[in-house]
Amino acid sequence: MKLLVIEDEVKAGEYLKKGLTESGYTVDLCQDGVDGLYHATSEEYDLIVLDIMLPKLNGWQVLQTLRSSEISTPIIMLTAKDQIEDRVKGLELGANDYLVKPYAFAELLARVHNALRVPSTAQSVGSNANTIVIADLELDLLKRTATRQGKSIPLTAKEFLLLELFMRKAGQVLSRTTIASLVWDMNFDSDTNVIDVAVKRLRSKVDKPYNQALIHTVRGMGYKFEASDS
Repeated sequence: MKLLVIEDEVKAGEYLKKGLTESGYTVDLCQDGVDGLYHATSEEYDLIVLDIMLPKLNGWQVLQTLRSSEISTPIIMLTAKDQIEDRVKGLELGANDYLVKPYAFAELLARVHNALRVPSTAQSVGSNANTIVIADLELDLLKRTATRQGKSIPLTAKEFLLLELFMRKAGQVLSRTTIASLVWDMNFDSDTNVIDVAVKRLRSKVDKPYNQALIHTVRGMGYKFEASDS
């Protein structure tokens, strides 16, 4: 799917583009309203992420022009303003959703999925709501313990959160940006390898002692938790 991000803050725009690309989307990035409007009207996109405070044309003007031109592409508005009247205005002009800065990338990604109506493929199989069991690995959410083939796996607090995320999203490819946002509550810096190091340590405990690998690397995209090697 192809997305258009219209964001004038260079770092924020590049962060969004990187995270969405890692999540499997094709992303075009524009840094002002005029350029964004040109792309939005001359090319076909599945969704537009639109900042309000833009140079040349602001987000309201871009939104209003698109809807007046009968372009119905889903639009998620981004703004630092958290006033009820701003949100109402955006929805009245035809926005599909509204996200206030600062926001977690994981929340934006969830809203993108919702706007695109992408079905979740998460697998969560357990004997009750307090456990997640996939293959021979069991996670007890109350006791905060993990066992595989009946053997206890010692995990740090962050390793437990990382494993819980993987198991709740089993079958889905998780980008490093998404993992950083959900487990470390931070924006992912591509110059650091904190995510890769953490996954390597988790693998050494969860996968290395056993014949079947559960945590898989998806080259160029991130990681996936899956019982099958296929």
